[in-house]
Amino acid sequence: MPIHIDEPLIRTILLDIEGTTTPVGFVYKTLFPYASRRVEFFLRQHFRDPELRSLIAELRAQHQRDERDGTQPPSWHDEAEDAQLHSSVAYVNWLMGRDSKCTPLKTLQGKIWQYGYERVELHGEVYPDVPPALTRWRKQGREISIYSSGSVLAQQLLFRSTAAGDLTEHISKFFDTRVGAKSESESYRKIAVELGRSPQEVLFISDARKEVEAAQGAGMPAILCLREGTVPDGTHQVIHDFDQVLPE
Repeated sequence: MPIHIDEPLIRTILLDIEGTTTPVGFVYKTLFPYASRRVEFFLRQHFRDPELRSLIAELRAQHQRDERDGTQPPSWHDEAEDAQLHSSVAYVNWLMGRDSKCTPLKTLQGKIWQYGYERVELHGEVYPDVPPALTRWRKQGREISIYSSGSVLAQQLLFRSTAAGDLTEHISKFFDTRVGAKSESESYRKIAVELGRSPQEVLFISDARKEVEAAQGAGMPAILCLREGTVPDGTHQVIHDFDQVLPE
C-alpha cells in the first residue's frame, strides 16, 4: 500500500543503508568481521603511508577523548612504531566491539573493505526491491542520495558491486558522518543545503526512529523502513519495501 507524501514536491530521495537498502546481517556478519580479521594486516602493510598516518593521528585523538570521557579504552603506547601499531589494532577492535560511529574508524573500515572488494573477497548486498526502485525514481526525474554512518568510500564500494550490477549510476551524492551525526537535525539541514534543495523537497527513508525524527525536525518528510519483521510503533509512516514509495 503506497504511503502518503506530497509526491510532486519530492525532488530527492535520501536513503539510509543498514536495514534500509541492505540487510543488517550483511553489515554485522560479513563487513564487520572482515574488517576485524584484516585490520592488523592492513595497518602493518600501510603503516607508513602519509594518509594512514593522518588517520592514526585522528584515532589517537579520539582515544584521548574516550579516556577523558571515562569509557576506559585499551591503553595506547607511542614509544615505538610496533607499540603504536598494536595500540591502534587493539583500539580499533575495541571501537568496533562498541559499534562506534566515529569518523576515523569508519574511514579505516572503508579502506579495509576496499581491499576486500578489489580482491573480490567482498560483494555488495541490497534487498531485491532496491535496484528497481532506484531505476523507477530516476525515470521519474528524481535524484537519489545516500546518508550512512559508513564512510563515503564504503558506501560507493557496496553499491558498485551488487548482484544487480553497479548501482552508483543512479546515485547523485553520498554523505557520511563528516556532515554530522545521523541523530541530529542539523545534519539534515546541511544535507539539504548541499543538495541545493529545501528540506521539504527531500524524502528521507531509514530503519532508525531517531534518524527519522531528526530529519523531520529539520523539515524533511521521513519514512520508517521496517524490514525483517520489526513491529511498527504507530507514530511514524512505515514501509516494508521500496515498492510502496513513489510507485509508477
